[in-house]
Amino acid sequence: MAGADKLIRAVGRWDLLGLAINGIIGTAIFGLPADTARLIGPWGPLACFLCGLIVLFIVLCFAEASSLFTGTGGPYLYAREAFGEPLGLAAGWMMWLARLTAFGANANLMVSYLGYFFPAVRQPAPRAAALIATAAVLTLINLRGVRQSALVSDALAAAKLVPMVLFVVVGLVFLDRRLLDTAVRPGYREFGQAILLHVFAFTGFEFAAIPAGEAIAPKKHLPGAMLGALGLAAFLYTGIQLVCAGTLPDLTRSQTAMADAAARFMGSLGGQLIAVAALSSIAGNMSGMFLVSPRLTYALAEDGLLPAALAATHPKYRTPYVSILLYAVLALVLALSGTFVGMVKISVVARVGAYILTCLAVPVLRRKHPGEPERFRLKGGVLIPIIAVALCVWLLKRSDTADLLAAGAALAAGFLLSSKMWRRVLGLT
Repeated sequence: MAGADKLIRAVGRWDLLGLAINGIIGTAIFGLPADTARLIGPWGPLACFLCGLIVLFIVLCFAEASSLFTGTGGPYLYAREAFGEPLGLAAGWMMWLARLTAFGANANLMVSYLGYFFPAVRQPAPRAAALIATAAVLTLINLRGVRQSALVSDALAAAKLVPMVLFVVVGLVFLDRRLLDTAVRPGYREFGQAILLHVFAFTGFEFAAIPAGEAIAPKKHLPGAMLGALGLAAFLYTGIQLVCAGTLPDLTRSQTAMADAAARFMGSLGGQLIAVAALSSIAGNMSGMFLVSPRLTYALAEDGLLPAALAATHPKYRTPYVSILLYAVLALVLALSGTFVGMVKISVVARVGAYILTCLAVPVLRRKHPGEPERFRLKGGVLIPIIAVALCVWLLKRSDTADLLAAGAALAAGFLLSSKMWRRVLGLT
């Protein structure tokens, strides 16, 4: 297991839950209510709830796999143990790439929301300064220790949840039943598209699994953290959809649905509340990415699949500082240059590919680890992994051919960077 003894176990049960929450609840929910309403009208809350049930199959596979390991790497670790190092490298590298590109998108979006309070940051120079400052702060926090990083993640998770819960609880009082009339049923095609829109808003739960090598009792706590975060996200997302649909008559034309809905029943305070929620949500997601992403390259390097320098740990803080610095520099370059825009779709393909490998790994890992006392064991044999894989394949079928080819090229780049894979090709190992 990737260098578990080189790291400090300081991430507790609630920290894992906070990481999973920050992974799932990011930016998507702020645009989903209007997008969903354009497809299926007031049926959005049902589509959201059903999507949560669908993603549950994938999370259940992660829950079982995570209950078998105490090392760092998450999807990389599961795929490597089940299928060997080449597929492990594929899972780890693609998941890292997904998180690298996502940071660029989120960082720019966060600065845009900052413009709500500080309009000057919308100008090029202040915008660049804000991006650099954000990356620098997150880098320093993560270099100084995983405990500090986890506490920041916890605080940001709470900061995003409070205004979202308040939005739902207060908004339910002001629902207009006439706006929720479901007499007209949407078509199956439109309903399927609406569910698909929500799927990626429910991903990110694997944030908690990746730094398991620094977690306290990860076998025991990881399944509950990922399942709990999914349940909380499903409750909030469904509630947000319901409030937006039931309070905003012109929802389909809204560009800022949550802010517009909040303004209707909370006045000017509503817009500020949603701006704070958005900033906290994006910052929490970015904080989580900064914590978990370097652990992927660390785990790959620790097992000899990437250059050994990436497995170096700080002598005082016991953090993978080289991997953290590499991630910080590349993420900042992408955020400043804007080149992340064309790579965001690749990150979706990369993430789903890693999900498939984890779901396929579950039956194999059951045979390899038959007597684990702390195991979270799924019922129904291979039925749940099969359903989860089918869902992932369905998602990939909706990707453009160009995105699939680009993801394949990115995967090839990962293998080119792997000295261990080169030694195998050349017959040196």
